[in-house]
Amino acid sequence: MFDAVARNITFLLGGFVVTLQLTFFALAGGIALGALVGLGRISKNKWIFQPVTLYVNFIRNMPLILVIFWFYFVMPIIAGRPLNPFLSAVISFIIFEATYFGEIFRAGYQSISKDLTSAAYSTGMTYIQTARYILIPVAFRRMLPSLITQSIVTFQDTSLAFVIGLQEFVRRTSIVDNLEVRSIQLFGFVAIIFFIFCFIASKISRHFEEKGRKLGMI
Repeated sequence: MFDAVARNITFLLGGFVVTLQLTFFALAGGIALGALVGLGRISKNKWIFQPVTLYVNFIRNMPLILVIFWFYFVMPIIAGRPLNPFLSAVISFIIFEATYFGEIFRAGYQSISKDLTSAAYSTGMTYIQTARYILIPVAFRRMLPSLITQSIVTFQDTSLAFVIGLQEFVRRTSIVDNLEVRSIQLFGFVAIIFFIFCFIASKISRHFEEKGRKLGMI
């Protein structure tokens, strides 16, 4: 039934490795930048709040595929040299996903009692220290289920990198399908792999959500 998959399994799994690598770097950069974006979204300094809010509203109202497309084709004009498709995709995903992770962190920050931050300031901690040791760690734990859910979405969205020719999992499957003409079994295989990974991640998210409720963190 999956003879076309078996004949091309090495090539297909190579594409899946690219998908995992893209997901990893997108999440690492997106979550790190998102934590800062979330701080900017609750900042009382208008010179921080307004530019960050503009960035979030602009990017969140753009389709991801356009962000990937325009970054890949416009940045070489600005930089004066072509960009590697993988690097271009990573940067595009970080810029895009940071806006969603930023809103998750913002909700997490706003859920923290002001008494906690006031107590931190009263001990002589600076804003940066308060953010590093209190706001970000507490918000991360409280919003972990939401962060995992958005991570699942990011993993699924990596297939959009095909628009710039990146040979990730779905793109390589399409290449094999052009040769084998076995669309149902090939893309059925892709669907199974994505389902397994997303299902496991959703169960992990559910576990942390239930644990957070029991501990009174959510």
